[in-house]
Amino acid sequence: MTLEIGLTLLVVLTLICLSGFFSGSETALTAASRARMHALEQEGNINAGRVNALLTEPHRIIGAVLLGNNLVNILASALTTSLLISLFGDVGVLYATIGVTVLVVIFAEVLPKTYALAFSDRFALAIAPAMQALIVLMRPFTAGIEFIVRQIFRFTPTEKDDDANLLAAHEEIRGTIDLQTKEGAVARHDADMLGGVLDLRDLQIDDIMIHRTKMETINADDPTEKVIDELLDSQFTRVPIWKDQPENIVGVLHTKDLFAALGRQSWDLSKIDIMSFALEPWFVPETTSVKVQLNAFLKRKAQLALVVDEYGEVQGLITLEDILEEIVGQIDDEHDTQEANIRPQHDGTVNVDGTVAIRDLNRFMNWDLPDEEATTIAGLVIHEAENIPEPGQVFKFYGYRFEILRKHRNKIAAIRVKPLSNATPAKVAPRL
Repeated sequence: MTLEIGLTLLVVLTLICLSGFFSGSETALTAASRARMHALEQEGNINAGRVNALLTEPHRIIGAVLLGNNLVNILASALTTSLLISLFGDVGVLYATIGVTVLVVIFAEVLPKTYALAFSDRFALAIAPAMQALIVLMRPFTAGIEFIVRQIFRFTPTEKDDDANLLAAHEEIRGTIDLQTKEGAVARHDADMLGGVLDLRDLQIDDIMIHRTKMETINADDPTEKVIDELLDSQFTRVPIWKDQPENIVGVLHTKDLFAALGRQSWDLSKIDIMSFALEPWFVPETTSVKVQLNAFLKRKAQLALVVDEYGEVQGLITLEDILEEIVGQIDDEHDTQEANIRPQHDGTVNVDGTVAIRDLNRFMNWDLPDEEATTIAGLVIHEAENIPEPGQVFKFYGYRFEILRKHRNKIAAIRVKPLSNATPAKVAPRL
């Protein structure tokens, strides 16, 4: 009798251990870092490859774990109940229920799952071979479960689920970057670059283009001497050419092509016709996403495009450098004009030119001004004020104070911005 009790207890304890294995395995495989496993697999880690193979078919993991976990828990409960009834009679059912519940909760659920969460990658790598073997052994039993589940899934909106999963993955990456930045694991500049890559699909080229009022252009009818003087004064190597009126862009002049042509003509300016070697202008719609335009630049091997609206009117230009700056920040070389468009003051305020993009100000100051309704800081103020304000006027919205410093005709030239530390950002705030 004593031997029988000992064997039964040994079997129950073994079943509890198996239950803990199943519970910990499910948690570890769920919490394991996919990026870490992928990197380890690339380095030749065999178990990492097994983990990745398991994660490609999560329904098989779930089926095997649930089947195995329930099987061993029910069997442990049945054996314990049978043993305690033989020892204590009917009250043994109560003892068995309490005893098995405590054992399962502590040793088969809380303890293994806590360890698996704390060391998810290590745990997943350790149990991957055993889980693969168990999935193969349980395949005949889990096949029926998978069939039933698939039939139920036929009644769910799978396409919407896929879209939601894609969005969730995108937001998960962004959330991870923000969290690691707050914890100090990722530098702010690196976080801005990673965020810039994620933002490319949400931006249109009219959000980052150089507006037509700030474009440097060349008149096709100007003499070659004047064109060369303008190019020497310019910081750009590619300049649009217009004819008859500034909005009528007929070509793009590359300084390298100009000087190559001059060399061929022994530097005789009278023999040069800039339109003979000017590049054909490339027009793109303003509603094109930045990500699509980046791919188009790479495919076409071009670095400048003219942006047009729905009526075909030129609104500005976009360059490959403009897109790269959305990722890495401002790129300056020895010929760029250094303009202090954002000027922090000692009193905590910031003087900003009206043409500064909201995204650039947010990145420079680590602010969160919205850029859905306007591209520039002046545009945001005009949108909220619902008019063109005058110098001296002050507005408060989105948790910031905006004071108009200068105005040129109908354009806001300069604004002083100050965060309101005690203010709660609101969509529409009171105007003073």
